[in-house]
Amino acid sequence: MEQNLSPEDSNFYRRMLEVAREEAEAGLAEGGVPVGAAIFTRAGELVSRGRNRRVQQDDPSIHGETDAFRRAGRGHAYRDLVMVTTLAPCWYCSGLIRQFGFGTVVVGESRNFQGGVEWLREAGVEIIDLDDSALVAMMAGYIASHPELWNEDIGR
Repeated sequence: MEQNLSPEDSNFYRRMLEVAREEAEAGLAEGGVPVGAAIFTRAGELVSRGRNRRVQQDDPSIHGETDAFRRAGRGHAYRDLVMVTTLAPCWYCSGLIRQFGFGTVVVGESRNFQGGVEWLREAGVEIIDLDDSALVAMMAGYIASHPELWNEDIGR
């Protein structure tokens, strides 16, 4: 996926989402919360990728979006980058998106959790919700199997 994507491609955002899905699946295989993220340029060039590593690294601040953000490094014009995440960003990650001015967020699914999606929309962030049925099923299964970890992840 290191090659550039074409914005004219009808599957442009879905192809970005595949990178985040790979991260979510890796996190699940490691025993963590299956949320993955990736950051791309508007032209589709991969900048960074990450996953929720809260369980694996015993660090409550490592959500998928924050992991991808940290791995992106310094000095970016974030408004021109696209944050891609398998699940609607929580309030913590939504704050990061607003703080650093990301202009577009691609969400794999928001049925299991809506997080700060409406708050981001109200702030002018473009939200592209792909409502991916496989991601809906993966997260629903995880929540049912690990309610204590899920509730910890979202601060309940």
